[in-house]
Amino acid sequence: MSKPIRKAFLLGAGLGTRLRPLTSTLPKPLIPVFQRPLIENTLDHCLAAGIEEFAINTHHLPGKWGEAFPDGSYRGAPITFFHEPVLLETGGGLKNIESWINGDPLLVYNGDILTSLELSRLLETHSQSGDLVTMGLRATGHEPHVAINGNRVIDISKLLGNAPGTHQFVGIYCVNPPFLDLIPPDEKISVIPAFLELIRNNELGASFHDEGHWLDLGTREAYLDAHRHTEFGPSLHPGAHVDATAMVEASVIGAGASIGAEAVVLNCVLWPGARIGKGAQLTNCIVYSSTPATGAHHDEDL
Repeated sequence: MSKPIRKAFLLGAGLGTRLRPLTSTLPKPLIPVFQRPLIENTLDHCLAAGIEEFAINTHHLPGKWGEAFPDGSYRGAPITFFHEPVLLETGGGLKNIESWINGDPLLVYNGDILTSLELSRLLETHSQSGDLVTMGLRATGHEPHVAINGNRVIDISKLLGNAPGTHQFVGIYCVNPPFLDLIPPDEKISVIPAFLELIRNNELGASFHDEGHWLDLGTREAYLDAHRHTEFGPSLHPGAHVDATAMVEASVIGAGASIGAEAVVLNCVLWPGARIGKGAQLTNCIVYSSTPATGAHHDEDL
């Protein structure tokens, strides 16, 4: 049994290309979801499971992270930022924080997911298993690339030719420090080759998490859909203003946003400070700028 996991590495350096133009103004983990940055849901999830300190890698718009966490902490838990001038990918980014890990077991958590899975059970499963890595998996998902045999991972995307995938990787896994020896230093490299080496040695464990919600916010469609799950937050920020004659349905309205008279807003997400003009008609839109939205729009980012 390994010691309890108290550190987490949150992957925040991705470019978020599939979410452009939303990510032209913010790194993907900082885009608002139910009135606050997505990464705050991740931080809260980790804190509730006993995580005490965090590392976050950055690349795109790194200054925005300093604005979001000016004192380098969240709810009293310290955050250490590791800027990557050149993206190091999932393996290189992990190797880059080896000195911060300092020989401790680690939780690794993708920065673009929103989930209520039982994180403490993943940590416990890993601590009791003795495996170098334990992957969180779901039996349902849009990318069932992981093949298993019992509680062992036996292939990923059929790269070893062992078996077709049956489970979705949830983007969260636990690591014991010797795993980092499988990742070359100072290289831009995925973590997958190191995972495959563990599979060859029968050392890649699995923890199964079909409970709760699991949402990958990698596309605008997924981002809009996430706001249908109201258990993650309120639909209307108390600091927003909606004219009494406006019609608003199935939408999330951020702080300081305003919706003018006789406007119609259906299945939309309005970021903080968004402004919807009188008589505007919006359906399936994301309003991320402070430029007033007027006229009729459907499936647009404004």
